[in-house]
Amino acid sequence: MAATFTAVMKALVFTAPSVVELHDIDEPSVKSDEILVEVAAAGICGSELHGVRTPGFRTPPLVMGHEFAGTTPDGRRVVVNPILSCGDCDLCTRGRGNLCRRRALIGVHRPGGFAERVAVPASSVHALPDGFSWTAAGLVEPIAYAVHSWNVAAVPEGARVGVIGCGTIGLLCVQLARLRGAASVVAADLSERRAAIAGRLGADATGPSLRGEFDVVFDAVGLPTTRADALNRLAPGGVAVALGLASADPGFDANDLVRTEKRLLGSFGYTPGEFGAAVDLAAQWDLSWVNTFPLSDGARVFTDLMNGGTEPVKALLAP
Repeated sequence: MAATFTAVMKALVFTAPSVVELHDIDEPSVKSDEILVEVAAAGICGSELHGVRTPGFRTPPLVMGHEFAGTTPDGRRVVVNPILSCGDCDLCTRGRGNLCRRRALIGVHRPGGFAERVAVPASSVHALPDGFSWTAAGLVEPIAYAVHSWNVAAVPEGARVGVIGCGTIGLLCVQLARLRGAASVVAADLSERRAAIAGRLGADATGPSLRGEFDVVFDAVGLPTTRADALNRLAPGGVAVALGLASADPGFDANDLVRTEKRLLGSFGYTPGEFGAAVDLAAQWDLSWVNTFPLSDGARVFTDLMNGGTEPVKALLAP
């Protein structure tokens, strides 16, 4: 009898708390409403670093990766929207599928892009323009996140904008604020190098903490101290947008929030329209601070960042 073999591929797998490893896993099976994507670029997100250290929302064994792009079997270059909503509920029909109560995320509730290939719903695939770089494609998802946060804040024209945290989302918020005509942009990060990158990308001033008064502050960290600082630096009537998920502890003075009519708004994900807008924006931005590594280096790069490393600011894995 002839031997039978199971086709396998390489994938970076979350196997245990604080452990990711490169493994051979079975090739994905593709259902009738799905499409196979050969992954060309997959970004490591800060939420994944936190999720591997403290499992709960993500459960091992899991192939993570929700920021990714690649090619389809017919040769199309595509980027994948990882938010899977039901499409039928009250929120979905109002265009707020990112808040769908039954939403699922590729890379969290089903295998993601830290692999050579991944099967995704055909409805989640967006075509990329000709000549679109894989670096830009790998940043579409976090750019969509920044676009949504800007829309959530309803930033007024000529606003003074502060950004706390110069990781990927923070740097994208800096660039978006400059693109959208903010009167001033100030960015804060404990890393001098990350703060310097924010300055190169358009921040008028940088430092380890915010100084001055702002109409809008984006907190891309999510610690009690950064949430408190975001509110403390607001002008009365200003808006702080919470993007980071580093801690569940709010950390702020709720009475001051009342007395000064400041607003603290959460921002999660993006709408399909904002994801499409991010495709249009991605090719325009300075992404020279993004580094690409082969998937074979993924465990090392991921572990270094998870354990507190600040370099690179943004890592893409390329199978």
